[in-house]
Amino acid sequence: MQFPSTACLVQEKIGAKNAASFDIGAACSGFVYAIEIASMFIQNGKYKHVLIVGAEKLSSIVDWTDRSTCILFGDGAGAAVLTADSGEHFLVTSYIASDGAAADLLMVPAGGSRIPATVDSVQNKLHFLKMEGREVFKYAVTTMEKATEEALARSGLKDTDITWLITHQANLRIINAIAKRLDLPAEKVYKNVDKYGNMSSASTAVGLDEMARSGKLKKGDVILMVVFGSGLTWGSCVIKW
Repeated sequence: MQFPSTACLVQEKIGAKNAASFDIGAACSGFVYAIEIASMFIQNGKYKHVLIVGAEKLSSIVDWTDRSTCILFGDGAGAAVLTADSGEHFLVTSYIASDGAAADLLMVPAGGSRIPATVDSVQNKLHFLKMEGREVFKYAVTTMEKATEEALARSGLKDTDITWLITHQANLRIINAIAKRLDLPAEKVYKNVDKYGNMSSASTAVGLDEMARSGKLKKGDVILMVVFGSGLTWGSCVIKW
């Protein structure tokens, strides 16, 4: 539904009665955007604990007759808690950016104030995801490389300092391009696109969770997360495990 926000429904389900709740509209970049926002809340002393969730049900907004998009996307969710308490894991830096001039490359045209729901909008399939695949690919590689460089510059790290790379899981060519930029071997690059498809903001959240559960992450590991999404939006963060 357009509103109330999903965050409010989650708040009620988990019984977080004292929490403020809101959604973030940054598409595939949402989890890293949320990390940036949560860290600001914590750093300014406003809140001590922030729960962030990347959750997507893209199967409900893809046109199943459009094979150029429907085979790419999947459903999923992942979550993390950021806290002011000192611990073993911490956020080193984060970076977010956007370019609304390219918004029409990846969008759901109808359902808002520009194109309200009508019989025509439904028949013309304007409530489904539309994507200019080739242009999105070029933007994704360029901006994710920029986000990678920005994260390294802000953290004072070098390519060789990165232990693990978790990128947005759009497709393998984009993932491999970023890994090549860092000169990271394949075994240090997390991939789950082959299992779930592109889960938008959930991709990096699920990736971090699966790595933690599998025991791959060791104390002192440096994790670089890089994302790109509709908006267009992009960002990165560095986590010390």
